[in-house]
Amino acid sequence: MLYQFGPGHPFNPIRTKMTVDLLQCMGSLDDSYILTPRFAREEEILLGHSKDYVDFVKSIDDAGTLDGHAIDEELLLNYGIGTEDTPIFKNMHRAGLMAAGGTLEAIDLVLQGKAKHALSLMGGLHHALSGKGSGFCIYNDIVIGIKHILKNYHKKVLYIDTDAHHGDGVQWAFYDEPGVCTLSLHETGKYLFPGTGAVHERGSGAGYAFTVNIPLEPFTEDDSFIESYRESFEKVAEYFKPDIIITQNGADAHYQDPLTHLMLTMKSYHFIPKLAHELAHKYCRGKWVALGGGGYNIFQVVPRAWALIWLEMIHYEGRLDTLPRTWIEKWQKYWDGPIPEKWSDPQHPYEAIPRKEEISYKNEMNLKNALYSISNELVHKLDQRF
Repeated sequence: MLYQFGPGHPFNPIRTKMTVDLLQCMGSLDDSYILTPRFAREEEILLGHSKDYVDFVKSIDDAGTLDGHAIDEELLLNYGIGTEDTPIFKNMHRAGLMAAGGTLEAIDLVLQGKAKHALSLMGGLHHALSGKGSGFCIYNDIVIGIKHILKNYHKKVLYIDTDAHHGDGVQWAFYDEPGVCTLSLHETGKYLFPGTGAVHERGSGAGYAFTVNIPLEPFTEDDSFIESYRESFEKVAEYFKPDIIITQNGADAHYQDPLTHLMLTMKSYHFIPKLAHELAHKYCRGKWVALGGGGYNIFQVVPRAWALIWLEMIHYEGRLDTLPRTWIEKWQKYWDGPIPEKWSDPQHPYEAIPRKEEISYKNEMNLKNALYSISNELVHKLDQRF
């Protein structure tokens, strides 16, 4: 696992290994479906990032120096590397190449007709900007992957982001691009990093109305989230009519996540891939690439949430009641807290939210305002462009 910021950092790649192991323990994933990700080529990374930024990341050696000299702190801050969120680590550049390569390989599998769906859990690094690392993200594999689609396949891309943190890097990369529609449901930036993703951020120029943001109030629960997700996803897919759907599946909106303030349970994480799967078949002949993302309750939340994506992809029809005992016993020794025994959360896992009606009402208003710009006139313009 190359992508490792070090002990104590909330971004821990062991969650990917735990997810794969969970699926294998329940007999729903065998080696024939697992591909070793390739390293992205430098020219592919440059689809999404400036050359000076890539050269800077490459120049940081294993000892944390730049071209043999101590790294200038101001230069580090300028490139967003060496911060508390995105510290320097060994093989940083190679780790970014592998994360991006996995996403590119998943996209190629789907668009070359070798698979209907593909899952790349190390992808989903949605905060990195063209010339700057940010929010645990070195290279933005999503931007690289979507630009790869535009350049080599000439397809319309619908990107859906359900991470609790707004997907700012992806939004800004395609803000004026009519061939890409981004839809993000996230905790409002009034209280959470990166502070973007307001309803009025709708795109610009030819890309106007192809950026859709649904900011959610802190302490949003399942019913309000699912309503916002279902209505916005269905509406946007209907008017955009994509050729491929890419989903970023951060699991940090769960009520047990330590870095956010949303209150979702596994009920939402069952529904998120279910709707994506349904709409991919309705509009894209099944073409769906799912990526990972945030999620910082490593042992209790992320493996369950991410495993459900794969189970949805393969039309798993078995009962999802108790987690495999072999999996629980294997991973319990790595953590001193309780690992859940069931796929679902307890019926009343937290105290009642006192402002539930107010929160739901604000989310409903944000949903209506976000979808306001989707009109028959814009549908007509979209048909003319393609």
